[in-house]
Amino acid sequence: AKSTLSDANINRDSEVFASIYTLLYDHYRDKLTPEDCCLMLAEDLKNYKLEIIDSSTVSLFVNVFKGAGRNPIDSKKKGGLKVHAKLPLGGSVPDLIALSEAACNDKTYLGQLEADCGTIYIYDKGYANYGVWSDWSDKGTFFVTRLNENASFKVLEGVPNHISTYADGGVISDQVIELSNSNTALKARMIVYKDPESGKVLKFVSNMFDYDALIIIQLYKYRWNIEVLFKRLKQNFQLAYFFSDSPEGIKTQVWIALIANLIFSVIHKQCKEAEIFTTIVSMAANNMVSYVSLIKIITTTRLNEAERDLEIIQLTIFDKTKGGISVKKNKSP
Repeated sequence: AKSTLSDANINRDSEVFASIYTLLYDHYRDKLTPEDCCLMLAEDLKNYKLEIIDSSTVSLFVNVFKGAGRNPIDSKKKGGLKVHAKLPLGGSVPDLIALSEAACNDKTYLGQLEADCGTIYIYDKGYANYGVWSDWSDKGTFFVTRLNENASFKVLEGVPNHISTYADGGVISDQVIELSNSNTALKARMIVYKDPESGKVLKFVSNMFDYDALIIIQLYKYRWNIEVLFKRLKQNFQLAYFFSDSPEGIKTQVWIALIANLIFSVIHKQCKEAEIFTTIVSMAANNMVSYVSLIKIITTTRLNEAERDLEIIQLTIFDKTKGGISVKKNKSP
């Protein structure tokens, strides 16, 4: 009964499924090796570990988790659950997941992250945390992000390029700046870039001083890979309707969707040339009651004329010597 499932979700800790996800990722880690999508980057950059950080909000129809934004004038604010993910560059499955209410600020999550030395983290400007950036710079951890429009900084080195060099798009300036707030002063690199396609002027900030400006910009461009992950989760798995209105039940359903994405990603890598990811998920959903190997179904090629002979692939219901009313032509049904 639905009430039984609901009661179970209320009483069951969602961390059980979080542990299952972690164990599955460790088990299939070798099969989830990220694809090499950094061919345009400097050769010595390939020695670094590159990670993308971002979050996506799952909207709820009940105010279980505090939603982001202002309260509506004519109705109640809907709740929301935020999924924070850390994805290896070129990968399809996050190696670290954290769930929080939608109102949680992204920079809070960044402060809780145990950053690795020699790793380059790429994220958007919602993760602006100067204190964390300063700690990372001290221990050899790198970051690439966008600079907030209201950021306070002072230029230490560098001047803008001549307008002739970026009139149709390109690097406007590459300067060393000092970012400051009430608690922290941080030396960083600011790259101002004009997009040749859209004409927009973008400001990038990083603590990587030894690489060409275009490499820093290209690194940030790869950040959009994680948006594909969030789109895949919401399109292929049930995150629009929840079977529970309790906090633990909602978290459990999100973790199950993440586990399903992990398993199907492993299957997709094993037979990538056969079907696209969405097709594999649809085939599994349509054959939930079938006791068959999904990989075998996906990788099976078309049967030739001899293999399509019904005498080979279909068993007869009645014995040929006796037959039934549907076999004997001279016997009326």
